[in-house]
Amino acid sequence: MKIIQAEYTLSAVNPRQYPQLDQPEIALVGRSNVGKSSFLNKFLNRRNLARTSSTPGKTQTLNFYQINETWYFVDLPGYGFARVSLGTQSSWGRFIEEYLHKRQQLVGIIQVVDIRHAPSKDDLLMQEWLAHRGLPYLVAVTKADKISRGQYFKQLNLVKEQLRIPPEIPVIACSAQSGEGIESVADWVEGLLKVY
Repeated sequence: MKIIQAEYTLSAVNPRQYPQLDQPEIALVGRSNVGKSSFLNKFLNRRNLARTSSTPGKTQTLNFYQINETWYFVDLPGYGFARVSLGTQSSWGRFIEEYLHKRQQLVGIIQVVDIRHAPSKDDLLMQEWLAHRGLPYLVAVTKADKISRGQYFKQLNLVKEQLRIPPEIPVIACSAQSGEGIESVADWVEGLLKVY
């Protein structure tokens, strides 16, 4: 997949603010500080298109990025240990759920998890929801460059087992540093967009 154009379009917290174009959307979901923004920047080959931060919970809106003027990546707020008030987390929950349940342009979801850690309860809840939702999805296991080769396959298998990922769901180890796995994810995205 060749990325010719990629730009941040808008941020939204309710359907009235979503893009009005009838273009397919692929959502990125994952725990706070899991590396969604770094993954997105690497995938799009743009250094700072999505803002990265060492502080969990910086993404507090649905951020829409238009790609090749034909589809959108949608970066959702991270779940889990974001340092925000319970009221803010509750409001996030509502607009994220509304987007994931009702957005007709949503054609696929990429769940991002960190290879260095065992999946959290929130990761498992998201995985169960994805299986129930029935949309195509992929699990991108990020930060693959951060562990030794000896631990690599052990951790990858741990993610698969603990999240109980069905064998037909792609699980791809990725690195925003080396680019490992990015082409495989791009192939999956391209395949999805062809059938939209």
